[in-house]
Amino acid sequence: MTQPLSTAVLAAHLPSSGAITAPEQDAPAPSAVPAFSAATGSSSTQPASKPPPHRRPSNLFMVRAPISRRNYWILAIMGLLAPLVAWTMLAAWGGMDSTFMPTPLMVLNKAWLWATENGLLEDAGISTYRVVAGFLLSAVIALPLGLLIGSFRSVQALLEPLTDFIRYMPAVAFIPLVMLWIGIAESAKIAIIFIGTFFQMVLMVAEDVRRVPAAQVEAAQTMGASRLELIEKVIFPSAKPALLDTLRITMGWAWTYLVVAELVAANSGLGYSILRAQRFLQTDTIFAGIIIIGLIGLLTDQAFRWIHRIAFPWLYLKG
Repeated sequence: MTQPLSTAVLAAHLPSSGAITAPEQDAPAPSAVPAFSAATGSSSTQPASKPPPHRRPSNLFMVRAPISRRNYWILAIMGLLAPLVAWTMLAAWGGMDSTFMPTPLMVLNKAWLWATENGLLEDAGISTYRVVAGFLLSAVIALPLGLLIGSFRSVQALLEPLTDFIRYMPAVAFIPLVMLWIGIAESAKIAIIFIGTFFQMVLMVAEDVRRVPAAQVEAAQTMGASRLELIEKVIFPSAKPALLDTLRITMGWAWTYLVVAELVAANSGLGYSILRAQRFLQTDTIFAGIIIIGLIGLLTDQAFRWIHRIAFPWLYLKG
């Protein structure tokens, strides 16, 4: 028969406070780790060491990661200055005659002389007019035509092979025909720029339209949208951001055809000045004309990008 423990024995096994301690697994985790001192033979409590903080990698070389505006402009300025520095070094220590490789300072002086005495603004103005006129004429025809090619398979089968065929023909090869058919007036120069940009623009517009998700078209069809409503209210609005990018790219192509267009009996313009300088081996004028065309093109490109941000701000929301 089991006998109950006596009061004295029970008291001897209880803490002096008289309270029964909680189970060991329920006790809170200690916030410090006891450390034993070999010198004193006693233990002391020291705080636990924390792991080092995780360092985030830089976004500069992460795929499609955003970077700060400050870093963007620093890199952009570096990218623009690097060719200028290389050009300066090549002209100074490359062992080349300045007739063939002028220094940046010589080109800058020539551009200043051109602007103050030789009508640079008039040349830039007439060249800009020719480029913009040829580009707008291309856009007015290519946008609806590309929209039809991208929307209807029948129109695609009828027109896309012909457009693919013609776009590989060099625009400079059409100069004799243009001079025979149109003459040598301003319309001939605009026609050359039109030929150089139109066929490329048509195919790019058609491809932008074909990228509209089929789910949007099918959803509109199930709701009873007509063919005109599909194009006007579904396909065209969805393709507008890509179409504006296409116009920006083809505007750059229009500028590349400027020198070709001004081969046609021109007596003014940036391209004409470059060609005239070639005859007299005025390489500083050639460099100045090329750089001025590049600056005008850069400003035009940035204007298109600004319009894109204003027209479609939801594409630039973070996150």
